[in-house]
Amino acid sequence: MSTLLISDLHLSPERPAVTQAFLDFLTNQAAEANELYILGDLFEVWVGDDDPAPLSREVIAALKALTYSGTLLYVMQGNRDFMIGKRFARETGCTLLPDHYVAQLEGHKVLLLHGDTLCIEDEQYQRFRRKTRRPFFLWCLNRLPLSTRQKIADNGRAKSRAVNANKSENIMDVTPSEVERLMEQYQVNAMIHGHTHRPNRHQHKNGERLVLGDWHHHGWYISLSEKSKPELSSFPIES
Repeated sequence: MSTLLISDLHLSPERPAVTQAFLDFLTNQAAEANELYILGDLFEVWVGDDDPAPLSREVIAALKALTYSGTLLYVMQGNRDFMIGKRFARETGCTLLPDHYVAQLEGHKVLLLHGDTLCIEDEQYQRFRRKTRRPFFLWCLNRLPLSTRQKIADNGRAKSRAVNANKSENIMDVTPSEVERLMEQYQVNAMIHGHTHRPNRHQHKNGERLVLGDWHHHGWYISLSEKSKPELSSFPIES
């Protein structure tokens, strides 16, 4: 048995091949695992747990089937789906995780996070992040009509694409000093995250950082067991 971690699937109706790859992953690899961790941005956008869209309901049903079969499911909010809430957790049977979470994975102590909090040089985004994570802001947003929330999300995505096009690659990547600060703070020598869409393994003075890739042409995941260290793997997604 093993533990699996994935991130940045960005599921949307416009990318049915990725959705199908994810559903296949759940019924095959994930169903054989002890635990599955989804480290944010499962969806391209999530406007609220009351969204009746077919994709939302299909994914919720598939995750519920996974947890019903016995696999423990843990979900972290990302920058695209930070409105995932308690109703989603109830309907899927998952446990929602905080932004930074120290997990014992098959005997390995690992700090898990989506990864956006590591990109501290992107000050504009960090201001936006602080605003959108405030409980009162989320309370107000959740009480807007669903159609209004969808328009806000669409406008936000368009604005984000325009702004990011003018940012340097370094600004949108993690800040090494922040990685080391968090590893020291949480007293770990291993960190796993997504967000940057740059799958790789990095060595820092306090330990190793593994970065999950986004699901586009390939599906990326990390697997680990008591007998093996974390392994970063991928498989092709047929379009």
